[in-house]
Amino acid sequence: MSLNLTRIIYEKADGVAWITLNNPERYNALEKEMRAELKAALEDAWRDSSVKAVVIRGSGKAFSAGGDIRAMLEWTPNVAMEELKELGIAFVIERIIREMPKPVIAMVHGYCLGGGFELAMSCDIVVASEDARFGSPEIGIGLIPGGGGTQMLPRHAGEKKAKELIFTGDQITAREAAELGLVNRVVPPDKLEEAVGEILEKLKSKSPVALAAAKEAVNASLELGLTQGIRYEAQLFSRLFSTEDQKEGARAFLEKRRPQWTGR
Repeated sequence: MSLNLTRIIYEKADGVAWITLNNPERYNALEKEMRAELKAALEDAWRDSSVKAVVIRGSGKAFSAGGDIRAMLEWTPNVAMEELKELGIAFVIERIIREMPKPVIAMVHGYCLGGGFELAMSCDIVVASEDARFGSPEIGIGLIPGGGGTQMLPRHAGEKKAKELIFTGDQITAREAAELGLVNRVVPPDKLEEAVGEILEKLKSKSPVALAAAKEAVNASLELGLTQGIRYEAQLFSRLFSTEDQKEGARAFLEKRRPQWTGR
């Protein structure tokens, strides 16, 4: 599928879809055009059976410094609500990244603020360089997070820390973000791509259908009560016994060889 993209760079290689936010002059602000292109690229990666994992990263000096504040000067409540719908960052997070049956990795350097922070939090795995800075600065312009930040941050960092960060708009370092459970790994800037590559190799060596079920189960744990969640996990676990990958994985284990996954 051919995509007409000007705000992001979209590449696919060796089973990985690489999405690069590419408006470095504005620190990859999540303006409407960029959100539309991000949505289109993610949907393409979802449909493409050759894609086993997705990486989102930023060009220049930032992952993304957040929303398009210039455009917000003209917004009314109705306009804001329309912006948050199909092309809003909340839509991209809720309807695409979280539901996509493939792992999505945020590869973060520099500023990761506002909508950029929400985008990173929505990803399944976050790898950050030591120079990364995270925060929800919306309070400083008379707003609150609008892309799920008030819902995701407490789930990661706990109620009290989430309130502190949202109420003050303070930024935190990559190390602090890791201590709060917001980041999986922190590495020197020159090791960032290597660290992401190591995770990608591990993910690509796993069954795509098992990874999809694992993501679905963990996501459900945040929505369901414990008893319901355990029952839902059992359903997903049992369903995998109908797949070719489960049989191949068991045979490969017994025969002491690497499995050949088909994704079926």
